Order: sequence, then structure tokens, then C-alpha cells
Amino acid sequence: MSFVILDLEWDSAYCKKKSGFINQIIQIGAVKLDDDFRFVDSFSRTIRSQVSKKVTKRFTELTGITTENMLAGVSIDTAVSEYNEWVGEDAITLTWSTSDLYAIMSNVKFLLRDGLKFKIGKYVDLQSFVQNELRLKGHEITNQISLSAAAEILGVSTEMFDLHTALDDSTVTAALLKMTYNRERFLPYIKDASDPEFYKKLTFKAYYINKLTDKRVEPKHLTFICDKCGNEATRSKKWKYKNHWFTGEFICLKCGNKFLGRVMFKVTYNGLKVAKRILQPTERNKQDVSV
Repeated sequence: MSFVILDLEWDSAYCKKKSGFINQIIQIGAVKLDDDFRFVDSFSRTIRSQVSKKVTKRFTELTGITTENMLAGVSIDTAVSEYNEWVGEDAITLTWSTSDLYAIMSNVKFLLRDGLKFKIGKYVDLQSFVQNELRLKGHEITNQISLSAAAEILGVSTEMFDLHTALDDSTVTAALLKMTYNRERFLPYIKDASDPEFYKKLTFKAYYINKLTDKRVEPKHLTFICDKCGNEATRSKKWKYKNHWFTGEFICLKCGNKFLGRVMFKVTYNGLKVAKRILQPTERNKQDVSV
């Protein structure tokens, strides 16, 4: 088994085939480690754009890759074919966040020749894993952490690297993997990217139901139990919808308790998630009663 840490640099360009803009991959960089995290090999290719004659100013400022560098590169078909051969078999591919996967999907669909794909079997989002490891060490991580910020926290010097170039980014990412790896906690992060369902789940955008007439809304979802006596309460006024929440006024006919019942319906790839809360009109305290 080997670990392949993959990083991509891409630039936005108009693609006629897509009839819109695409994040075209301009550079592929990767580092291969053995199962003891020893360096095995590296891979780097700059890609010649097939949809634009030059790179954007912002891309050059960020990566240092000029239009001249891009024009001197190889075709994307050549770069991906060479990368796939270099990866070999039985490798776990890691990227810093899943953003590179979105670029890969659009480039496969609109730029690569039919049937040519990046060889990615087992896959790990290393950003997600490292964030969890940092939390376990007591660091407060609330938002997605950047590669440079994670390196700083873990004491990995980036002075000798040119971040935002694919090979250097993958090298720094490899160092973070080596520092944070814990087999027991790492294994659950491994996903099967060869399964088409992996990409369907990745691209699925969760949404909220905003009409109670939706067939997925069941009568039990709109039922509330009195938090004072445990009796089923009766809704006294019409539902109101705001900020994804349906809110209704309820009264318990047994004990006279009045409260607001709130319910939210979120549709995820794995199905419907229902959240319910009770809000006391006077105390304004929220209490989760069902998720």
C-alpha cells in the first residue's frame, strides 16, 4: 500500500463545450509515500490549456505560473495518462479538501478524451482528518482550515516551499499526514472513489422543504408532545414558515401549557432529516425534542 498526496492548480476559463466557465487544470503535483511514510517519488506536470490562450492575472499572482509556462506544458490527456501510470496500484489518494475533486469531475466531463479519468480508488479528504486531529489536541477549529494554517499549528515550516504550486502543496500536505496519522482514526475516512455513488453523494446539494404539502412530510412530524405533562398538544393557529423553520402555536388541553412548536425538514443525500424544537413564549428557551 502507498499514499499518494495529490494537488491541483486550476484557472477559470470559458469552455465552449460547457457553454460556460470551467476550472481548467493547469498543473498536477503529487507525492508518493510508502506505508511507513517514507518518500518514494514525486510527480509534476504543467498542462497546456485547450480552451484559452493565456492564464488569468490572478492565477499567475497566486501560483507563479505564467502564460508562457502554460503554453510550454503538455496536453491534459498526456498529463493524466502519465499520472495514472505513475500512481500505480493499491494507492490511497489524498487531497487537501474535496475541492480538487470538483475540478477533476468537470475536466473529465468537458476536457479529457472519452473514457480517460484520473486513477483514484481509495480516497481520503486529509483536511477533514487533520481538522479532527487538531480538535482532539485541544485546538478550536470551527471553519475549514487552510493548508498553511494547519502547517503553522503543527510546526511544519513552509518557508522553503512555494505554496499554491501543486508539487509544493502536496509535499507540505504529505508532511501533515505523517505528523497526524493515527491508523484507528484514519481508516473511517477512507472512501471508495471508484464507486459512482461517491461522486453522486459529493455533488448532492442538501435543501429544505418549504411546503407542508410535500409528500415526505408525515403527520407524526407535525405532532408535538407537551414538555410539561407529556400529553399530545393541540395546534391552535396556522403554521408560519421562516428561515427554514415551520412554527405553530400549541396548547396542551390537559395542563393548559402553551408553547411554540418548530419543525424543520432538510433533504440530504442519505434521506430526510427532521428537527423539532419547543420554544416557550415567555422564557424563549429552545429545547431539542427530536432530530
